[in-house]
Amino acid sequence: MNGAASNHVVVIGAGVVGVSSAIWLRRAGVKVTVVDRVEPGSSSSTSYGNAGVIAACSVAPVTAPGMVRNSPRMLLDPDFPLFLRWSYLPKLTPWLLKYLSHANDKDTRRISEGLAPILYDSPSQHEALSKGTQAEEWLVSSDYSFVYPSREAFEGDHYTWMLRRLAGFEPELLEGPAVQEYEPNLAADMNLLAVMHDHGYIRDPGRYIAALAEEAKELGAVFVKAEVKDFDLTGGRVTKVVTTGEDLDCTEVILATGVWSGALAKKLGLSVPLESERGYHIVFRSAENGPRTPMMVTSGKFVATPMKAGLRCAGVVEFGGLEAPASKAPLELLRRKVAQTFPNMTFEKEESWLGHRPAPSDSLPLIGEIGASGVFAGFGHHHIGLTAGPKTGRILAGLISGDRQNIDLSAYDPQRF
Repeated sequence: MNGAASNHVVVIGAGVVGVSSAIWLRRAGVKVTVVDRVEPGSSSSTSYGNAGVIAACSVAPVTAPGMVRNSPRMLLDPDFPLFLRWSYLPKLTPWLLKYLSHANDKDTRRISEGLAPILYDSPSQHEALSKGTQAEEWLVSSDYSFVYPSREAFEGDHYTWMLRRLAGFEPELLEGPAVQEYEPNLAADMNLLAVMHDHGYIRDPGRYIAALAEEAKELGAVFVKAEVKDFDLTGGRVTKVVTTGEDLDCTEVILATGVWSGALAKKLGLSVPLESERGYHIVFRSAENGPRTPMMVTSGKFVATPMKAGLRCAGVVEFGGLEAPASKAPLELLRRKVAQTFPNMTFEKEESWLGHRPAPSDSLPLIGEIGASGVFAGFGHHHIGLTAGPKTGRILAGLISGDRQNIDLSAYDPQRF
């Protein structure tokens, strides 16, 4: 397994984790085939529709102390960005109970400590992956700011900032007139910015992924458009990937299809408590008078990122499974919050999108080999997929090629459930 030129790795999934894995494997001289049912960077892929921020400081999980107590109020508040399709609740409940069981101080700190190692150096990981490739032009170094209406509101987030500080992230605080000097297009009632330096963003995530895929192809990776149906194993170890097209012989597999990975993992005897956290974005085409750099607007729990096409505003959490169409209420709330935050913004038109964040019940991704099967998990990144994707791909490639990263992977053990 360690760096043999005869290895053939099939990467299932052409999102950020999959294409990153393919590039690092090819740089190590390993034969690679990437298979996905859609083209890399396609609008139907999860990697296409994220907020675009390289959010190295995003070490605080959604499940925090007090969440169980506050959830009913959040669901019933039309101005809070949490939505539930009530018809889906019976199917959601087993996962939801596991998810909420982590909303305590001990588990929240443990999860945060688990997230930090795959996040802290994410800007440099993106740079190492894309430098000298067509993807490099889409990568921007920048601040990442958290917008608050007041000092009191900022201090109300003290627990989250405590977790960030423990991970080594200390914000620069701007208040009063300094807020408008930093970002003159913010509403006048936004009176505090917590600015994180040394972060970054992607000007077009879809084109970034497509460009990384082109780099993988130039390095010799083969891309196949098909849907994976099953695995063939010999003596408990994978030997073939069964697809809707040709079956693919292999020595190892990387499973990186986001929320759709759960069904394939189950074919290997691995049952993962994994749900879709439905996320929305709106691109305000050719927007003017928006923010200069990415901003998390805490009052609306959305991120506003200036991109090539316009201002992308992404956020909102909805639970409703993979099959239901987009809901109107999350998009309507997002529009209201954007208008309140950037009152002078103008734009040509809107484009809305719905995607599926892969949410494990403990908010930690699955990274590593599933038993001794030769199948390596690389999914379940929840809100940090774009940010942690390049490092995850590098870790997975290293596990196969022998160029291992200096990181303890026990927190991401695919069999921890």
